[in-house]
Amino acid sequence: MPRRRLTLLPLALAATAALAAGCEIDIAPEAIPAPISIAPTPSASAGVPKYVCSAVYKTLTDGALKLAQYAASSSDEAKANMKRTFTDMAAQVDAEVARVSDPQLRTALQDISADLTAGAQQSDPAAYIEGDFQTVGQKLDGKCGE
Repeated sequence: MPRRRLTLLPLALAATAALAAGCEIDIAPEAIPAPISIAPTPSASAGVPKYVCSAVYKTLTDGALKLAQYAASSSDEAKANMKRTFTDMAAQVDAEVARVSDPQLRTALQDISADLTAGAQQSDPAAYIEGDFQTVGQKLDGKCGE
């Protein structure tokens, strides 16, 4: 009898596995966590309207992602796209300047915009990406309230 039980055990396990392989598992949508959002988060404080700092960081991050696509090439088209991206980023930062009354943050945003504009005017915008662009966001350090 013990031998028969040992034979039945693997067969029972194999049958259970075979049945389970064809089964579906339903999971309620609310049980799955939401994906990470890259939407700006509020960062309001005195003189700093909600979303200004987050919007500028998002502008810099999105711009960096676009620039990474173009930086691999040294073609004239890639250079033109890099310059256009810097110009667009500067315009987006300028739009945020108008929303700020804090003088230190206003100055930091104007400096960032000026740096991006200077990057757009360089004959080799890839050099700006490898240089000053890597630290342009640091101008916001200590300027954005929690």
